[in-house]
Amino acid sequence: MTLCVLLAFAAAALAAGCGGSSSKSSSTPTTFTSSARDFPSAQGRTLGQIIHGLPTGPVLAPSMSVVTAGVNRFGFALFSVDRKQIVGPPVALYLGSASGANARGPFPVRQESLAVAPPFQSQTVASDPFAAKSVNVAYVPFSTAKIQAVVALLRINGKLEASNAEGVQLSNVAATPPAVGQRAIVIHTPTTASVGGNVSLIDTRTPPDDMHKVDFAKVVGHRPVILLFATPQLCQSRVCGPVVDLVAQLEAKYGRQADFIHMEIYNGNQVSKGYRPQVAAYRLPTEPWMFAIDRHGVIVARIEGAFSADELEQAVQKAIAS
Repeated sequence: MTLCVLLAFAAAALAAGCGGSSSKSSSTPTTFTSSARDFPSAQGRTLGQIIHGLPTGPVLAPSMSVVTAGVNRFGFALFSVDRKQIVGPPVALYLGSASGANARGPFPVRQESLAVAPPFQSQTVASDPFAAKSVNVAYVPFSTAKIQAVVALLRINGKLEASNAEGVQLSNVAATPPAVGQRAIVIHTPTTASVGGNVSLIDTRTPPDDMHKVDFAKVVGHRPVILLFATPQLCQSRVCGPVVDLVAQLEAKYGRQADFIHMEIYNGNQVSKGYRPQVAAYRLPTEPWMFAIDRHGVIVARIEGAFSADELEQAVQKAIAS
């Protein structure tokens, strides 16, 4: 399932007119972590009991699809009924069985900006009013149940509102992308030289970034590498453009210590032509994906979907420290 399909669920719910909401969306992202003390305890309750009587309307849209038993980084966005991203109000997540039983939470949510310094903002992002502006991240302990439900509570002007209950299915680990601690899969990535300088053939960003200088296969296992799979122009979730800008910004800081590689998703940069072989080799069910790889060729961090500058920098530092 592609990320744009994941977010399409949210769009479908909005189009159906899912309840009224007093939620306010903002174009100015903030960076802070909510406090569990500001939200009701789930102890001895079901998800239905937790949200009973609360106004509903915010739509929870996961920015990732790979979930395994244990603690997961759960990235998501929240949208209002008029399809604007909700940014600012404190948020907490709750987890329960598919029926809503055995609820757990609240799990604090960190909200972080996807903004970059002006020199690194692409025209792709600047011209897109719907480009993602922030990312919500919580660390949630999923059980071994195949399907589980996630609900977000928002505190707006001192009052609680509830999102939809989003079903989350555990992934078949054998079919997921290479994980932290595993060796990176060696692939050849196109370079500026390999396309005769016509970077638009291998980059949908406007203007194209400069993360096509080296072939991944020639540097992995020799130098730290940040490998980013993303398609700024064709990513309907509006996440790829902002994260490519973020990686380009970090390349300016760490480019001498690690190689930064941007790998596009679709053959010929056309959705109708299907996925590039590199995407299939990494078993990517969504995009974007970021892999931080140390000089020994071992993955030290991976993130699916949107991520912040702080998360990215932590991943880069892990790669260059090993």
